[in-house]
Amino acid sequence: MKRVPLGLIAGGGLGLLDGLSAFLIPEAQGMMTEIIVWGTGKGLVTGLLVGVIACKVEGVGKNVLAGGAVGAVLSLLAAISTGSYVEIVPTGIVIGLLAGLIVSKWGK
Repeated sequence: MKRVPLGLIAGGGLGLLDGLSAFLIPEAQGMMTEIIVWGTGKGLVTGLLVGVIACKVEGVGKNVLAGGAVGAVLSLLAAISTGSYVEIVPTGIVIGLLAGLIVSKWGK
């Protein structure tokens, strides 16, 4: 599969899982719709950017690091409005790293 569509699928799926993981936090019950929608959106944007970067840069390590950087930046932007840096930033970095790995390994 081409790298950009694969990045969108990987990022969107990982972002959805990230948003759904908020069901484990009782304080988040009143905001589940927003968390799932924004988590999926953040994952889609991360996957899109990782796919575009992977088209231009060769090497698994470079793409994984680029994915982590994209995930970190987007997560920081998302966390600024809520102040929940500890809950948002690490998962965003992991999503970026995994999306970079998936796109590098299985993208063409």
